[in-house]
Amino acid sequence: MKTARVAFEGDIFYAVPLEGKLKLANGRIVEEEQVAWLPPVKPGTCFALGLNYMDHATELKFKAPEEPLVFLKGPNTFVGHRGRTKRPEDVTNMHYECELAVIIGRQARAVSKAEAYDYVAGYTIANDYAFRDYLENYYRPNLRVKNRDHSTPLGPWFVDAADIKDPMNLSLRTFINGEKVQEGTTNDMIFKVDDLIEYLSGFMTLNPGDLLLTGTPKGTIDTKVGDEVVTEIEGLGKLINTIV
Repeated sequence: MKTARVAFEGDIFYAVPLEGKLKLANGRIVEEEQVAWLPPVKPGTCFALGLNYMDHATELKFKAPEEPLVFLKGPNTFVGHRGRTKRPEDVTNMHYECELAVIIGRQARAVSKAEAYDYVAGYTIANDYAFRDYLENYYRPNLRVKNRDHSTPLGPWFVDAADIKDPMNLSLRTFINGEKVQEGTTNDMIFKVDDLIEYLSGFMTLNPGDLLLTGTPKGTIDTKVGDEVVTEIEGLGKLINTIV
């Protein structure tokens, strides 16, 4: 099942797709363009992965990490489907990152790989823009690079985990103004979803609503003001965002 969170006429609703339209939780059917799309979940703690695809690490001239390279993202960073993301005037390299986002469904502590997927509620798409000019060093690696306001579009759908047969075999693609610029598969992750849940829950508690952004494959290029960026993942839909 796919669900969305949207704002319509001053209220917030959960909605489901219906023949190219949206059916709100109150039964009303509206056009997709009539609503403001919100992130499909209210994010708790967001854990984001750096260099989790070998080809992307090579692209950026980094060695692949020997254990997950994880950083945190604040709630200010998220924006919904069809949202806008600002490009700072001083930035020379602002690139998209199409990522599988994993939504934790129940409290997890010291979870084994064999049980990890039992703690996943569902999946969505994240486009975790990187403002590469701000990369400083490994003491402050991603604060300004990854925590700008509205710099991470999320959505459009919350897709139940039961509807995704194999999250480690999904195609990812990114388009800028209709031109395909990135393509990969989740099968190429260095640390898989079950690895990450085992690793994180081994030293801290994961809670319902927490997000894992699992990294991006190669093919990241600079974006410009006015670009329409579409990130899509097999089975999860298409997430549209505009650079302003």
